[in-house]
Amino acid sequence: MTARPRHIAHLHLHGGLGDERYAEALELLAGFTPHVQAFPPDAVQLDLTSALRYFDSSPYELLQRTQLRLAGLYGIESSAGLAGNRMLAAMAAAVSAPGHATRIPGDPAGAAAWLRPWPVTALPGIGRATATTLGTYGLHTIGQVADAPAATLQRLLGAGQARLLAERARGHDPRPVAPHAAAAQMTADAVFDQDCLDPAGHHRAVLALAEELGGRLRAEDRVAGRLTLTVRYADRSSTTRTRALAEPTGHSPALAATALAVLASLGLQRARVRAFVIRVDNLRPAGEAHRQLSLDPAADRAHAVEAAADRARRRFGPQAVRPATLPANPRG
Repeated sequence: MTARPRHIAHLHLHGGLGDERYAEALELLAGFTPHVQAFPPDAVQLDLTSALRYFDSSPYELLQRTQLRLAGLYGIESSAGLAGNRMLAAMAAAVSAPGHATRIPGDPAGAAAWLRPWPVTALPGIGRATATTLGTYGLHTIGQVADAPAATLQRLLGAGQARLLAERARGHDPRPVAPHAAAAQMTADAVFDQDCLDPAGHHRAVLALAEELGGRLRAEDRVAGRLTLTVRYADRSSTTRTRALAEPTGHSPALAATALAVLASLGLQRARVRAFVIRVDNLRPAGEAHRQLSLDPAADRAHAVEAAADRARRRFGPQAVRPATLPANPRG
């Protein structure tokens, strides 16, 4: 007996929603299917498979209905992807314009044909170092990786990573949409009202995002192991850099130091910046992380001050305590 094909949708929600509107969006989407997995603050995945018969719609029609309801009821515009698994749906959403959806064929041959021309960096988890290693041996596209002998990939990357890369290059992803699973990453973005050329403004925006992510990590009692900074420019191009954190942390100054170091390495100077996005991933419960021992009493004081600031924000609001270098509206 063959397994029923899955129909997975990935939606990226635009507009800086905030926690309340994001929760409203999740509630609306749960009215279409109970299989909703949140990726706060601005993404969500749906397994539409079981809802098709109830709504008597095709997968694409049902996805369009969810996008129209989000826009009509809450004014939330979305970019969407529809595919047979979570990885492909996320990749399809990433290449969709706001208000539109990209469909990847559900059959293995069609999905493989869609994947083949893309660069290997389009696959999740493939960073610059891995792409450089593959490129040295002429493996630049997903199709070339899919065609490469398993022994070649193992020699280049090691058995475990080679096996995972080969599966992804062939469009395989068995992960289910898990409604109550903790998000695998956290993202925060800052969109300027006008293109920003001021390096000081860039610094403040990145610092504000690091502060926001640190607060969210600590609120969920989690730590991150890696940080990615994306800069979007006025001409719609972008630059993305990823850097591992010295140790898994939810400490805002540590996140800020890494983010600002990445920003400095870009040498933007007078670049016309439209937005910054910071993503932290490799998340784990804080209790499972080991903190590097320090003989510096200032480090303990910094963590104690941060804990006190978190308590003040919970009681008096998110703007009650902030770094002195940030204005009341650091994103303006």
